[in-house]
Amino acid sequence: MRKKYGFLLAVITCFWICSSGCTQKAAQAEETLLKASSNRAKDWAEENSPNPEVFETQCNLRAEDAEIKSQMETSPHMVVEKMAANPGKYSEKIEIGPSVVNLEEKFVCVKDYIPDIVEDLKYATTDNFTGQKIYDFTKAYLRYGTMKKLEKAQNMARERGMVLKIWDAYRPVAAQFDLWNICPDPVYVADPNQGYSSHSRGNTVDITLVYENGIPVEMPTDFDDFSPLADRDYSDCPEAAAQNAQLLENIMTECGFEPYWGEWWHFSDEESYEVEKEFEP
Repeated sequence: MRKKYGFLLAVITCFWICSSGCTQKAAQAEETLLKASSNRAKDWAEENSPNPEVFETQCNLRAEDAEIKSQMETSPHMVVEKMAANPGKYSEKIEIGPSVVNLEEKFVCVKDYIPDIVEDLKYATTDNFTGQKIYDFTKAYLRYGTMKKLEKAQNMARERGMVLKIWDAYRPVAAQFDLWNICPDPVYVADPNQGYSSHSRGNTVDITLVYENGIPVEMPTDFDDFSPLADRDYSDCPEAAAQNAQLLENIMTECGFEPYWGEWWHFSDEESYEVEKEFEP
């Protein structure tokens, strides 16, 4: 009997040790995960905030009013920038945690962040190759992360006495089907039946350069010129146009965009995002 109880006690002890070890390992793993998430958030904050000192060690933010708290879920990027612009003003802690890491995915109105960028959304008018109005909003929208890269590109263009002009940015999925039905050529229009256009992901822009006085910079073609002249082989266009197109390409690639070979005006963020069908500007 004594041997039996001894054996049972040994089993229970072994189980307790294993359970304790597993629990401890799980706790350590969770702690490691939280620290990694916090560090990613802090890195993001330091990179994107003009005043990184407002972010505390564990990437807590301090806020003084309920409005800030309510904005955390709906517009966290605005909270980050509001607090960054007013360091030391806020007293009550707000835990951001991993949500900061996801700020780059938020759709934002480009003009809210780059006021001097020029917008001329061709598909919001009839002034496009279809002759039809494709969507009904007139402001350009992009992912926050993509917008920050475009902001850098705008600064580089400005140093040369120019600014960026947006012809197209975020494009709803339904609009892509409309374009495909009108022009079913995969060289110029992405087939929505084969996958979503990068425009519908909010990380792609069709852009050109204009001088600060609004005068267009000479480029190889107009927007949506469906001819070989629109590609990135600039040997078949005037020298000035070739140089300007190459300048735009250099600026955009340096800022983290990938150029599309068939259209000198088309650039996609190196960072891709999932399509959000429910988003409406």
